[in-house]
Amino acid sequence: MIKIGSRIIGNNSPCFIIAEAGVNHNGDIKLAKKLVDMAVYAGADAVKFQTFRSEKLVTGYAKMAKYQKDNIGIEDSQFNMLKKLELSYSEFKELKKYCKDKEIIFLSTPFEFESADFLSSIGIEAFKISSGDLTNIPLLEHIADMNKPIILSSGMAVLGEIEEALMCLKNKGIDDIAVLHCTSNYPAALETVNLKAMNTIKEAFGVVGGYSDHTEGITIPIAAAALGANIIEKHFTLDKNMEGPDHKASLEPEELKQMVDGIRSVEISLGNGVKRFSKSEISTMQVARKSIVAFRNINKGEIIKLEDLDYKRPGDGLSPKYYKSLIGKKANKNINKDEQLTFGVFED
Repeated sequence: MIKIGSRIIGNNSPCFIIAEAGVNHNGDIKLAKKLVDMAVYAGADAVKFQTFRSEKLVTGYAKMAKYQKDNIGIEDSQFNMLKKLELSYSEFKELKKYCKDKEIIFLSTPFEFESADFLSSIGIEAFKISSGDLTNIPLLEHIADMNKPIILSSGMAVLGEIEEALMCLKNKGIDDIAVLHCTSNYPAALETVNLKAMNTIKEAFGVVGGYSDHTEGITIPIAAAALGANIIEKHFTLDKNMEGPDHKASLEPEELKQMVDGIRSVEISLGNGVKRFSKSEISTMQVARKSIVAFRNINKGEIIKLEDLDYKRPGDGLSPKYYKSLIGKKANKNINKDEQLTFGVFED
């Protein structure tokens, strides 16, 4: 298990739900605060942003990803796209305070050294590492030196690369690590999800595990919770039609709330794994189960044969599983057809 703020995260705790605002604020602090409000409304445990300085993140000649071009509808450089999506460090300070006031955990993913240092300086509770930086060992080592819990996304990775990242962090003394299975397409097609890999990661490395979802809709993150995800992360937006690279693959506020409610319903239904009847089933049990009854009128002194027995509702009498115990017994009174049979109506 790991601890982020006051929340314990692990197999015996509720799923930790991260509402991923990312850059869906479009560089506007007012929109960022509205996203916080919507995450609180939906019931998420944390709201997560992305912190970066474009000059330190990307070269001027780096091209946009295909999904970014498809979602925005134009082709530009990554730098120009990202520059429009930045929030200043002072705005992030304001945003963190706003989250504290709203009683939701503030998280953000740093994409380079300077932003990691900044987030540490304002007392971020944990670091979320993007899938793109899973193999960025220098950044992982730098963040590990800040001695905070780390949530690591594993899109585009194989197990060996996850192992290298974990070894890097553990060699730096970090034990509070969670690994999220992820498919780095936006949106991700269902046939690419491979949701069972989430538990493969958990079992292979003995870590807190979860799922960062990029599929459309809420079905797959709810399914991940049913499979045992300790953490669920999902992009959300105020409006899917807004301009920007991630809006189209995000949930709108009501959808996010439906996802959170669905995950909580799954958690309630999972129970503790002990197979036993519920107290609420007792009345149904008495109606739906059957008791041993007389197949015909039986006279006092008759010896009971198999064909003298029948099995009918209600189930508040002698269970049919005891039928062999009645065969060969002598009736000590007259018994009417359909009368429930008990051991007391037979001679010892």
